[in-house]
Amino acid sequence: MKTFIDALMKKMTLDEKLGQLNLPGSGDIVTGQAANSDLGKKIREGKVGGLFNIKSVAKIKAVQKIAVEESRLKIPMMFGMDVIHGYQTTFPIPLGMSCIWDMDLVEKAARIAATEASADGICWTFSPMVDISRDPRWGRISEGNGEDTYLGSTIAAAMVKGYQGNDLSKNNTIMACVKHFALYGAAEAGRDYNTTDMSRVRMYNEYLPPYKAAVDAGAGSVMAAFNEVDGIPATASKFLLTDVLRNQWGFKGFVVTDYTGINEMMDHGMGDLQKVA
Repeated sequence: MKTFIDALMKKMTLDEKLGQLNLPGSGDIVTGQAANSDLGKKIREGKVGGLFNIKSVAKIKAVQKIAVEESRLKIPMMFGMDVIHGYQTTFPIPLGMSCIWDMDLVEKAARIAATEASADGICWTFSPMVDISRDPRWGRISEGNGEDTYLGSTIAAAMVKGYQGNDLSKNNTIMACVKHFALYGAAEAGRDYNTTDMSRVRMYNEYLPPYKAAVDAGAGSVMAAFNEVDGIPATASKFLLTDVLRNQWGFKGFVVTDYTGINEMMDHGMGDLQKVA
């Protein structure tokens, strides 16, 4: 496999390499018109590596067909979605699920979601959200598992296991994405996207363990957070993404930005669009 990937990389133009990093939303793409859409044109040119929030077998099959049959390198695309508390079967929100303290049930719920989503062609979920939060003013606390570090860590591992199973090549599994790395739930005053400022002692003992538990459970991807840590956006943090995630924890998967995380680095004063990208 490594030999195949190395050979493929040598064939790729710079634009095609950049294209594999491009993950646009599918918008309102209409079944039957995918090939003639602007999105279809970009896929054909190798400028798209995956899509998120595209739903239905017909739509996913149509755009995948363009990628594997009409693009120069015929690289299949990934399809991601916010499958966060069920797909067709609806489960309680994560904060509600955390109250059951039953990891077998948590894992089973994620397993059912993976089975249903994968049947539609989804292969990647932006879940679990494992941010510890102790400020009730932060509205997104509903997406996580509350304030307890131990509970949050055990749920993180159970959900990754439920989504991914023990073999991601199986048709009924989907890749997990741990979010939001890191400290997203500790934003000042409970204001979403705000700055986060805390000691390393609190960070490592109370806030980082759930992310690490998910990584240790084998999560395939990690999503960078919107907030700042030590005055630097998490999306651009060498400390978080390289020192902690790669070097300390040995994470081998890939990192994806949150929805507009790159653009918002401009608002943080990190530079113009070309520089932050």
